[in-house]
Amino acid sequence: MKTNIKYTVYTLLLLIFSISQPALSQTTAGTGSATPQEIQKLRAAVEATPDSLKTHQAYIKAAGINSPEVAAQYEQWMKMFPKSAMVPFAIGNAFTNMESPKAKPYLLKAVAINPKFADAWGGLWEDAQRWGDFTGGDEYLEKAAKSDPANAEYAFYYADSFRDKDEKKYKEMTLDVARRFPDNERGAQALYWLAERSRDIPYKIKIYELLKSSFPPAKFDWSSGGMSGFYAILLDNDPGKAISLAQEMAAIKGDESKNWETKIIFAQQIMQAKNLLDQKKGGQALSLLNQARMPKYLEYEYDGLPILKAAANDIAGNTGVAYDSLIVVFAKNPTVKLKAAIVGFGNKMGKDKAKVDADIWKRIDMAAELATPFTLKNYLAPGSTSLSDYKGKAVLLTYWFPGCGPCRGEFPHFQNVVKKYKSQDLAFVGIDIVPDQDEYVIPFMRSSGYSFTPLADFKGRKKGNLDNHNAAPANYLIDNQGRIVFKDFRIDGNNEDDLEMMINMLLEHNAI
Repeated sequence: MKTNIKYTVYTLLLLIFSISQPALSQTTAGTGSATPQEIQKLRAAVEATPDSLKTHQAYIKAAGINSPEVAAQYEQWMKMFPKSAMVPFAIGNAFTNMESPKAKPYLLKAVAINPKFADAWGGLWEDAQRWGDFTGGDEYLEKAAKSDPANAEYAFYYADSFRDKDEKKYKEMTLDVARRFPDNERGAQALYWLAERSRDIPYKIKIYELLKSSFPPAKFDWSSGGMSGFYAILLDNDPGKAISLAQEMAAIKGDESKNWETKIIFAQQIMQAKNLLDQKKGGQALSLLNQARMPKYLEYEYDGLPILKAAANDIAGNTGVAYDSLIVVFAKNPTVKLKAAIVGFGNKMGKDKAKVDADIWKRIDMAAELATPFTLKNYLAPGSTSLSDYKGKAVLLTYWFPGCGPCRGEFPHFQNVVKKYKSQDLAFVGIDIVPDQDEYVIPFMRSSGYSFTPLADFKGRKKGNLDNHNAAPANYLIDNQGRIVFKDFRIDGNNEDDLEMMINMLLEHNAI
């Protein structure tokens, strides 16, 4: 389980689910504050060069995309320039960038005029994600990729679309993207995610090595970002190579060079401690590990330090200390790996599953607190839904909105876990934080197949300890008594089992 603030991996995650188009606020949002004379000049410029996207963007920004005059003007221009696909695309693209449901009809007109218009197909794909039409979106994406084979962005996303449908094809296509675009960040991004998502450690290391050799970290941001994950894997599997990697990265002058210098020292300490543990020198290993300071952000990728400290305590004859220390860590950051270590030490002390679970819950209960109540409009049923309606159930609560790529990326993993439980035991609730995207919500739910109950947030609501700080996704697990038990976690293809474990813990505890 990973927290969702201030760390590299999930900062990069935001990139995979968004097309790298200019932000609307910088291109076509506009305020409509231009003078009539300025707008007239821009209108004349569009009519002189109707196939210039930049000219259209300047006009839309000046006139304001939500102005009725703009929509009327484009209806007129589509009649004046019936063979120009750029005219409907320009306004459709502006609506796409502002995540508006108004985009699709214009984009469809663009591809009807020019079936090879890759960016219009790309816009339709992006828009389809917000409607929950993933099958249709993949078809649009395929057309975008085939219309412009030299476009690394579409090639990358098209390969990525096979990730949950055909793993073999996904891997083959992803490696092909890296080969075809050796000078493009998308090639590095393809290998980054192939390595990041794999649960096969030897394969993961192999792909990280390919990323490093094919896309030098000094030149490619995705490769540079990937080296942190590579380092974390090497710490567990080959600390000597982790030291070498950190030394290479520290030699690259930049903002992260000092952090990599810290990683050199940390990897050296880990390797020395492991050697001491192999020699059964628990006290010396613990002394060294207590001096070790986790490098910045590494705590979100590497949970081996507390386990090594626990192993050192155990060897030194302090198995109870080892056991208790891991429970403290687990209560804040529960993972399957930590739970297994706790169970191992518990068994060594003669504790069965029931006793281990009781000890864990004793610590969790100390921090659990009643969730701030809410009553919100239900998109799929008349009236409102309250948190109190779920009393007696465990609740998986997420904040989201249809335009949130990371939210859409997380939902399949939530769904994979949630479908294993009966609805009378577990409620899955999503609070939409962007009312302007209400029009997407019901179609999204009908098309996507996701089973969460969508509720509408509203400005000024007192959120208390369920405050997402206007960010999404933000996730919570609430027990049958309405208490927040787990929070600040993110779920992906690598840690669905962490979510399943947390839910199982809630349901088993609820039954006591």
